[in-house]
Amino acid sequence: MNEFELIARLTPGLPGNATVVVGAGDDCAVLDLGLPGRWLLFKTDAVVEGIHFDATARPEQIGHKALARCLSDIAAMAGEPSSALVTLALPTRFETGFVERVYAGLNALARRHGVAIVGGETTTNPERLLLSIAVLGSVAKDKVVLRRGSQPGDAVFVTGELGGSLAGRHLEFEPRLAEARWLADHFAVHAMIDLSDGLAGDLCHLLEAGGVGAELSSAAIPVSRAAKRQAQVSTRAKPPRLAALTDGEDFELLFTLASRDAVPLLDTWKARFPGLRLSCIGKITAEPGLRVRDRRGVTPSNVHGYAHFAQS
Repeated sequence: MNEFELIARLTPGLPGNATVVVGAGDDCAVLDLGLPGRWLLFKTDAVVEGIHFDATARPEQIGHKALARCLSDIAAMAGEPSSALVTLALPTRFETGFVERVYAGLNALARRHGVAIVGGETTTNPERLLLSIAVLGSVAKDKVVLRRGSQPGDAVFVTGELGGSLAGRHLEFEPRLAEARWLADHFAVHAMIDLSDGLAGDLCHLLEAGGVGAELSSAAIPVSRAAKRQAQVSTRAKPPRLAALTDGEDFELLFTLASRDAVPLLDTWKARFPGLRLSCIGKITAEPGLRVRDRRGVTPSNVHGYAHFAQS
């Protein structure tokens, strides 16, 4: 049983109450606590030594990544983060200076995005470091973007370039908060998700939530230089386009909107975010499932992204 199968087993019986607008199953929980015109966003995430980073990671990068993962989920809802709690679990023998540097990386990112670190918990965790972050944010009720909402005929877009993140970018990425809020302010975005588990896997989450399918153009998928470089130097590396589909930890935005808005979006995006690539990679279809078009035609996709507990 992989993580998504386990989640599907555990979530149906979760209790709720009148404050819950969107519960488990999206990038963040959406809560109505009576804020005029706004909903609360609530998100938690964790990084674990040996899973999300290894001994080569600088402590500042560990702190940065721990908070950035949560902020990327806030971005996927077109929200604005406000505050965070930190749970720090350390081995019995730890270096104080190392932990201080972890917090330096976390604090630097928090300051850039106006996030207050308001407390948390410190505990012992034998063998390895674990850093868990819970973030509160908010979003205007008429601007929130969920995973569900894609419609047949929609264009599928992705920011940045994909694949090869483990070469270093997964420790230093910037959550697309400003870009997501700009999108929601200027276009009717139908659905959005951040790419943590790979393009193929996360797009399927989006499709399942909306009850639709998609057809991607293989040639349009933006492949990173890191993925291409890995394929050149190692015969064991994935082909670059497969890496772009499955590697994960890109933390870019994947979203859909009406096809009539595709050209206006591309034109205005270039002026607003000249340093960040935006690619139209396919379309939403009424037929469920994910398909990929290449020179040989259109074939069903049988690749998937990263999933905890999955057997290799």
